Amino acid sequence: MATQLDTEAQSSTSDRAIELYRLMSKVHYADQRVRKALSSGEIAMSYWPVDGQEAMSAGAALALSDSDQLVATYRGLGDVVAKGIDLAAYFGEILGRETGLSKGKAGAMGISDPDHGIAWTTGIVGAGPLIANGIALAASIRKTGQVVLVSFGDGATSIGYVHEAMNMAAVWSLPVVFLCQNNAWAESTAMSRYTRTARFSDRAAGYGMPGVTVDGTDPHAVYDAVSEAVARARSGGGPTFVEAVAYRLQGHYFGDAMGYADPDELAAKRADPPFARYRQRLIDDGVATSDALDAIDAEATEEIETAFAAARDAGFVGVDELTRDVFSDNGSELSIHRGERVSLPGGDTEDLGLVQAIHRTLDRAMASDDSIILLGEDIGDPSGGGMFKITAGLSTKYGENRVLDTPIAESSIIGAALGASLAGLRPVAELMFMDFLGVAMDQIANHAAKVRYLSGGRRGAPLVIRTMVGTAAGPQHSQAFEAWAMHTPGLKVVWPSTAADAAGLLNACLRENDPCLFIESMKLYYGGGKGPVPVADYVIPLGQADIKRSGTDVTICTYGVMVHAALEAAKELESKGVSAEVIDLRTLVPLDLATVLESVGKTKRLVVAHESVGFCGPGAEIAAAVGTELFGELAAPVQRVAGTYTPVPRAATLEAACRPGAAQLVEAIGRIV
Repeated sequence: MATQLDTEAQSSTSDRAIELYRLMSKVHYADQRVRKALSSGEIAMSYWPVDGQEAMSAGAALALSDSDQLVATYRGLGDVVAKGIDLAAYFGEILGRETGLSKGKAGAMGISDPDHGIAWTTGIVGAGPLIANGIALAASIRKTGQVVLVSFGDGATSIGYVHEAMNMAAVWSLPVVFLCQNNAWAESTAMSRYTRTARFSDRAAGYGMPGVTVDGTDPHAVYDAVSEAVARARSGGGPTFVEAVAYRLQGHYFGDAMGYADPDELAAKRADPPFARYRQRLIDDGVATSDALDAIDAEATEEIETAFAAARDAGFVGVDELTRDVFSDNGSELSIHRGERVSLPGGDTEDLGLVQAIHRTLDRAMASDDSIILLGEDIGDPSGGGMFKITAGLSTKYGENRVLDTPIAESSIIGAALGASLAGLRPVAELMFMDFLGVAMDQIANHAAKVRYLSGGRRGAPLVIRTMVGTAAGPQHSQAFEAWAMHTPGLKVVWPSTAADAAGLLNACLRENDPCLFIESMKLYYGGGKGPVPVADYVIPLGQADIKRSGTDVTICTYGVMVHAALEAAKELESKGVSAEVIDLRTLVPLDLATVLESVGKTKRLVVAHESVGFCGPGAEIAAAVGTELFGELAAPVQRVAGTYTPVPRAATLEAACRPGAAQLVEAIGRIV
C-alpha cells in the first residue's frame, strides 16, 4: 500500500513532467511560428532554428529559480522562451520593431531581459562564459544566492574563451553552470571532424569541476543534471559542466538544407522528434491525456500567436534612434562635454608621481564605494600590487574578494569585469600592457562597448580598463592603440599627462556609466608625470581639454607623454620669439574639439602630435576636423608629428627614432612659423 509520502512524491513528479511539457511546447511552437513566417514571406530576418533541442531548454530552465541568471547565445530562442522572456517584446526585437526589448537595435544576437532573469546574449561563439563568470562573481561577492547558467553549443568548445572561463570559474568557485548543448553539429561540421573528444564533459576534470553527459532529448535527464549542478553552485561548491546531447533537426540557419548531413540519419531523427516522443511518453505513462496535452499546446500557440502578431504589426524603428544609446547621455556625439571649465581645487597639495596618484585614487574610491572591485594579473598581495606596484596593499586592506588576482587570461579578465558590471558592480580591470588590448578586444569592442546600444539604453557597462603604454620593451610590449579604441563606438578613452590629471580623470571614470579605457604612460611613472596633487578629492570631467601653456603664434595639440615634449618645445621656441600654446586633450573620447578650434582660431597654426603611429592616427582626425572648420583662416598647413609606421623596436637608438619628441615638434613648427 502506497504511503502518503509516496503519493506526494508521485504527484510532484507528475507536476514536474507536465511543467516540462508546457515549456517544451512553448519552445516548440515559438520556433515553428518563426519558421512558418519566414517560409511564407510574412517576415524576413536571420534565424537559427532550435527544433530538436526543446528538452534541453525546458529541463535547464525549470531547474533555475526566477532570480537565477541566464547567459544565452544567438541560437537562444529555446533558452529565453523557457526562462520566461516577455514574448511580445522578444519577437519585436528579433523582427527589428520599435516595440522590441532593445528597440530593434540588437536583434536575436543581443537579447537581454533582466526582469525575467535573462542577463545577456552574445552573437560571438564561446564568449558568453566569460561574461557569466562576472555575473556569478558579483552574486558571490554580494551573497545573493543566485546561480548563473551559461548555455552554448558544442562548436563553442573549440574556442579558447570557454576553457579560460572554466578555469577561472573553478579557481574562484563561482556559482556557474556550464551547459553545453551538443546538437551534433558545429554549424555544418560534424563533431567527429573537429575534435577527438568523445564526451565534452570529460574535459571538466581538467579544470577541477564535475562533468556529466546526459540525454538532451529527455527533459527529466536535463532537469536532474542541471538541478544537481545548481544546488552545488548555490551551496558554494563551485561550477559544473553539463553536456546535453541531441540532434539538430533543422539547418544551422533558416534556409540551410543540411546537405552536409547523412540523409538516412537525418530522416530517422526527424521521424522521431524529441517533443513528439515526450508527448507520447506522458500519455503512455498515464501522466496526462491527449486532450490535456492538446489544451497545453493550444494555450501555448495562442500566447505565441498573440505576441508574434503584435510584434509583426508594430511600427518600424525610426531613424532618429540610430545615434541614441551609444553613450549614457543618450547620444553618440564624440564631443559630449564642454560646459564651464573645471579647475583643480585649491588648498593643500602633496607631491605625487603617477603611480602614487592612481593608488591614492583607487584606495579612496574603494573605501567610499563597496561596488568597486579590482581585477588583474598579480595585482594583489603578496604579489606586490602588479608589475608597477600601483595596487600594492589594497588586497590586504579591502580583502581578496574585492582585489582579485586573475589567471593570465586577458579575455577572462575583461569578460569577468563586464559581467560584474552588468550585475551592478563597478570593476576596474588592469591589462598589464596596452599591447594586450588585442587579446581582449572581443570583450572590449564587441561586448562592453556595445552593452548600452544592444540593450536599447536600458543598461550600461560601468567598468574601467586600466592599461599602460610601455617603453624599451620591444614590438609587443610598447605599442599605443588609442586610435583603435577611439574607433569603437561606446568606449570612452582617457590619457592623462600628469599625476594631478590622472587622479581627477580616474575619479571621473569611476563615476561613469560607460566603459572607460584609462591609458597610462610608463615614461610618466618614473618622474615625468610627478607634481603637486590636491589633497582634497576632485573630478575632472571627461571631454575637457586643458591649456597647459598659453601662446599666440601656434597651437600644439597633444596628450599623454607628448604633453611634456610639447612644453619643452614651447620653452625652446620662446627663446626664438615664437609663442606656442599647448593643448592637453586629456580625453580622446569624448574629444574637446571646441577648445582646439578656439585656440587655432587665435594662433592660425596647428601642430597635432602623438607617440603612436601617424598613419590613420588620432592626429589625422583632429587635423581633418580643424581643416574643415577653419578652412580659409589657417595661415599654414596643419602639421602632424607622430610615430613611424613601424613596430616599436627594442634597440634604444631605433626606439628614439620611432617615437617623436621635442625636437620633431620644433622642426614642424619651424616649417609653418
